[in-house]
Amino acid sequence: MIACTDHNTPTGDRRRAAIAAAARALIAERGFEGLRTRDIAARAGINVATMHYHVPSKEALVALVAQSLRDDFIAQHNARPRAGLSAGEILRLEIADFRETREHNIDLFRVMAEMMEKARRDENIAAAMRPMQGFWHRQIVDILARGVAEGDFRADLDPQAGATIFLGALIGTMRHPDPTSAHFDRVAAEIARAFGLGPSQPALPVAKA
Repeated sequence: MIACTDHNTPTGDRRRAAIAAAARALIAERGFEGLRTRDIAARAGINVATMHYHVPSKEALVALVAQSLRDDFIAQHNARPRAGLSAGEILRLEIADFRETREHNIDLFRVMAEMMEKARRDENIAAAMRPMQGFWHRQIVDILARGVAEGDFRADLDPQAGATIFLGALIGTMRHPDPTSAHFDRVAAEIARAFGLGPSQPALPVAKA
């Protein structure tokens, strides 16, 4: 029997983070179907027994990867404070966050897309991804509802449908034949016009301190 005592310690947290990072890198390179336990362990710099201690099942691994994706999105969101901004300004920051990730952390979207595709056929993966998808959709719904109430968006904009359009359009740019930022910016501009958001500078990433 393998003796491990670091499951709920900083060392255990670091190992789970390393496992999540290794799994994500392999999913981005090979797709979910190419994911193998021994390859994840080797990439994370641990042995297979240690990996199984921290993620004892496929379900646990999927949940760990999904949580790491959500943590990354939350960290990016928190890097640009929203306090004191209008709903329209916040929506532009959401666009800027997405654009920055497209340019500097494309593997995050590759892994998310792979997980979402696999979720169509695997309820365990769907269950792990659903909270993140729901959180993201609700976040946009809240921004749009506030913007309608405050006059930033069209008075007849449906926040629920608008959030679906918003997320679908941004995610759709990842699969478009033209992957450039210029095309993304045209899509962002069309979203702004469709929602009745006034003219502004292109939604470029805001410089971080």
